[in-house]
Amino acid sequence: MPSIDRRSVLASGAVLGGAALAGLSPRLFAQERAVEALKPLTADVVPIGPAERADRIARAQQAMQRQGIDALLVEPGASLIYYTGVRWHRSERLTAAVIPAQGAPIVVTPFFEKPSVAESLAIPAEIRVWQEDENPHALVAAFLREKGLARGTIGIEETVRYFAVDGLKAALPDAKIVRDPVTRAIRMRKTAAEIALMQKASDVTMAAYRWTWPQVRAGMTPADIGALMAAATRALGGSVEFNLVLLGEAAAYPHGSGKPQAVRAGEVVLMDCGCTVQDYQSDISRSWVHGATPTAQQRKVWNDVAHGQQIAIAAAKLGVPAGSVDDAVRGWYEKQGYGPGYALPGLSHRTGHGIGMEGHEPVNLVHGETTPLTEGMCFSNEPGLYLPGVMGIRLEDCFHMTAQGPAWFSKPPVSIEEPIG
Repeated sequence: MPSIDRRSVLASGAVLGGAALAGLSPRLFAQERAVEALKPLTADVVPIGPAERADRIARAQQAMQRQGIDALLVEPGASLIYYTGVRWHRSERLTAAVIPAQGAPIVVTPFFEKPSVAESLAIPAEIRVWQEDENPHALVAAFLREKGLARGTIGIEETVRYFAVDGLKAALPDAKIVRDPVTRAIRMRKTAAEIALMQKASDVTMAAYRWTWPQVRAGMTPADIGALMAAATRALGGSVEFNLVLLGEAAAYPHGSGKPQAVRAGEVVLMDCGCTVQDYQSDISRSWVHGATPTAQQRKVWNDVAHGQQIAIAAAKLGVPAGSVDDAVRGWYEKQGYGPGYALPGLSHRTGHGIGMEGHEPVNLVHGETTPLTEGMCFSNEPGLYLPGVMGIRLEDCFHMTAQGPAWFSKPPVSIEEPIG
């Protein structure tokens, strides 16, 4: 589901232990204790290994050579982990990898950070350091000059900050600085090892949903429900990425409302949750009516969203433009009286987004997106319907493209009475 704002983890579910449980009601305390019976699903997980990372570097270098890119600059974040394994934070002090089109990469970092950065470095790469009174951009430039690239074409990974780009331009004025055309294209097509980790993350989230759903009671707040979901996710072996819980009329707004909310009989409960397993994410949403028979309107909207998911998965064929999936869903919704286009009431956001190491990655299932669907691409499928002032329904399951077409990571639920699946 769009927006990074919902990715905040609810602190009330952060720890399974006496201190965290002490502030809960007796009922919630008992439920948190019950989660301890859950067993991890991740004991058989195979992390990304040296051979996989070596292949990533090799594929990137092959693509660089084809496209006339002489080197890539990558700052900390998902792409740095993807290529090098280095888990580091961004600060005013530059840490970055420089990946040449030929030869081994280097990592540039402050002198006093070298031991920490080296702990997670997972590829053969020299770590070059700079002191506090030195210019880190000059260090990057010096390496590029050694490679004969003082006038080369340097690709900048798309999330690199301006100060790093500006500094490199000043230190290497004759180089051609361009947007990196390689990393996005490689990362959006997942390998079997990546798919396996995403499948495990989805399995964990679905198991956490199945445990949490029966625990929901009238009067609970989003924080109460989020705490239970977080506790179950951790017990099952996942790292909590986000738990968004929207209740009643707040479910009409894709990322919620700041107004007080509580579970009430006859109103919608919408949950949008995900976890991480070895750097790879899940993103699954479920909606239901709590403690009462759904009204005719609630049932119709739920069924329409369920059908929207099926339209999307049927439209996701190898070779078609990604935007055509969104168009197929939106076209059917308009025939049902929603919209038109992105107007409310209706599907006010794209049908889906790419997913992998980050919850939102290129490419999106959105009108106008021309990138063709190819094997290894992974997407959310979440054609929610939102009726402001009334309610919203979102069902979200992710899928990946195979040689035979799309395959679900988690299977959509079959009815509003059995809303988890």
